[in-house]
Amino acid sequence: MSPAERILPLIDLTSLNDDDDAATIERLCADAVTAHGPVAAVCLYAQFVPQARRLLEGSGVRIATVANFPRGGSDVGRAAAETAAAVAAGADEVDVVLPFEAWLAGERAKARDLIAACKAACGEQAHLKVILETAALGPPARVAEAAGDAIAAGADFIKTSTGKGAGGATLEAAEAMLKEIRAAGGGVGFKASGGIRKVAEAAAYLALAERILGADWPRPESFRFGASSLLGDVLQELGGEGAGGDY
Repeated sequence: MSPAERILPLIDLTSLNDDDDAATIERLCADAVTAHGPVAAVCLYAQFVPQARRLLEGSGVRIATVANFPRGGSDVGRAAAETAAAVAAGADEVDVVLPFEAWLAGERAKARDLIAACKAACGEQAHLKVILETAALGPPARVAEAAGDAIAAGADFIKTSTGKGAGGATLEAAEAMLKEIRAAGGGVGFKASGGIRKVAEAAAYLALAERILGADWPRPESFRFGASSLLGDVLQELGGEGAGGDY
């Protein structure tokens, strides 16, 4: 299987722009089901969850949204309420931003409490994906500590970046996160997000995950790419017209 074929079912096709509207989401959902198979999920703002669920019913594409996004505030009640509302609207997955500024200021217990509250709000209906915003956290040792806290607080996935900050995913940060997942038994997923646009770039993250967690570990249940334009490059490599990135 080629890298492009492996990457396609791992993509969270994403549109998180301030000017998104119903037409944007219609294009996003149409692109999510390709001639080569569906992506893993679409990721969009919570107000569009019902529309996406209608458009993608029966496709196998999961509906993801965001909470506490993108600033990563430290208001536990607000983050939990946003998560609960997203789940009630029909989200299968909620990507919640770690309160990274509070965490960096030493308020690690508050950060863990926020994640735990959002996990409780997800219940059995949705998976919780915790965005660490690794560029803000800095060196790999600090990324690893934050990843460990997120995992201990109940994260189902840990994710590199919001895509709204000063930096996106890096292999260095990904390695620190994947090693924390391995230390926790390998049952938590990983999502690389922020600036990954080409198949060759994505393939490097796949290779890293395979080295740390095994060749059969990267699959939609445990590994994702958060991207808007990566799908276009995947489809070009598979011999079709590119899509993605115009929303």
